[in-house]
Amino acid sequence: MEVCYQLPVLPLDRPVPKHVLSRRGAISFSSSSALFGCTNPRQLSQRRGAISYDSSDQTALYIRMLGDVRVRSRAGFVSERRGSHPYIDFRILHCNDRKKALNTSPHNYESNQVWRDPELLRSAHSEVDVSLSARNIRRLLSFQRYLRSSRFFRGVSAQNSLHILDEDYNGQAKCMLEKVGNWNFDIFLFDRLTNGNSLVTLTFHLLSQQGLIEYFHLDMVKLRRFLVMIQEDYHSQNPYHNAVHAADVTQAMYCYLQEPKLAKSFTPLDVLLGLIAAATHDLDHPGVNQPFLVKTNHYLATLYKNTSVLENHHWRSAVGLLRESGLFSHLTLEERQQMESHLGSLILATDISQQNIYLNQFKSHLDKEDLSLQNPINRQLVLQIALKCADICNPCRTWELSKQWSEKVTEEFFYQGDIERKCKMEPSPLCDRHTTNIANIQFSFIDFLVEPLFVEWARFSNTRLSQTMLGHLGLNKASWKGMIEEQPCSTEADPAFDNTDS
Repeated sequence: MEVCYQLPVLPLDRPVPKHVLSRRGAISFSSSSALFGCTNPRQLSQRRGAISYDSSDQTALYIRMLGDVRVRSRAGFVSERRGSHPYIDFRILHCNDRKKALNTSPHNYESNQVWRDPELLRSAHSEVDVSLSARNIRRLLSFQRYLRSSRFFRGVSAQNSLHILDEDYNGQAKCMLEKVGNWNFDIFLFDRLTNGNSLVTLTFHLLSQQGLIEYFHLDMVKLRRFLVMIQEDYHSQNPYHNAVHAADVTQAMYCYLQEPKLAKSFTPLDVLLGLIAAATHDLDHPGVNQPFLVKTNHYLATLYKNTSVLENHHWRSAVGLLRESGLFSHLTLEERQQMESHLGSLILATDISQQNIYLNQFKSHLDKEDLSLQNPINRQLVLQIALKCADICNPCRTWELSKQWSEKVTEEFFYQGDIERKCKMEPSPLCDRHTTNIANIQFSFIDFLVEPLFVEWARFSNTRLSQTMLGHLGLNKASWKGMIEEQPCSTEADPAFDNTDS
């Protein structure tokens, strides 16, 4: 039996042979290495990796994996949690080895044909340049982001311990994080640069940047575990409701939290719960909406009595991960329960069928001009509205980003419709690819849901960002309307968004 899995972290207390420690630089694993505790070296094949170390240590404390691994064994191994560690392309190993060889003095390679033949030398240098160029384009994560330094494992805080990106990797991703408050932030590009870890990387960075880790005395390992579990519990096969969407909503929420009125009045607890709610607001989303769960008698619909089924599930799932990770275990029981309750009020507000209730309450306060943010209840309402805006802000992005999101959510709708048709059920509104299309869906979505919400948000904040969002919204709406008019037979989409979980 062949078991394929990503190489787990090596036990840090495993002694390294003295003849190995006498070397300098790194240990390269070979197929005969016994460091993995394998009695039969032939059972391990295509193993690639290295350990860099301090020669004064008796154990290898810096671990960096440069490749994936294929293990052949009858008994097999217990695999890591899926998604816990990123996939690493090991082809950079060859270019690194070749570069080291070329940078080494030729006097040590008198017998090496490369140094004897100028043509081979030029060819080798050319290959290195190409490989290094490819490496710069395809930045790769490594285990160093998880195993920061030996001092960390000895319980000594590093001077700059909050950096989460590997120094050898972070290049372009780090540059993007410096502009994380820019409304034109391209979350798709950021997800590629972080090798599919956009939610973990972005959320950790924001919590660190806002000083919330120190303020609430959060344990770094528990926080990392919590964020990784969040990312894993999003279904990557969902075209829209996945971890990238959660990262996009988290980035939008951060932009709103930086608005002058909110930044001046919100407490660190408000900011912490706002970011966590954004990251977890669609946790474990099944890729279908509430009406589908109700008419198929899904156990979640029964559990939550057909009321805010998905939102209740997202909230309970988030609470479960908080408790499993022990992120707030150092707080009192009363404080933890209060935080869980506030988190639930935020996530439940994203139920699109309840939008008019929240929007009317918000409009009433604006009309009366009594929305004082010194009042905790009013701050909670504004935080709920901000999360609702972040959740459906895709039409307020630039056309390039907005169109990608529109295609993804429509694909997910149509996939649900295909399932319903296959099961001899009537396709849900917006989910029948034979009666509607992306332009009709998006135009109605903007007209009935997005525009009314963001108009009121602009009344409240009245900032450059709110005007920018309305500008993009108007242009995108006009673009979808133009597509509808170009259709041979224009049909209006059914405004049934109150039954759609976004």
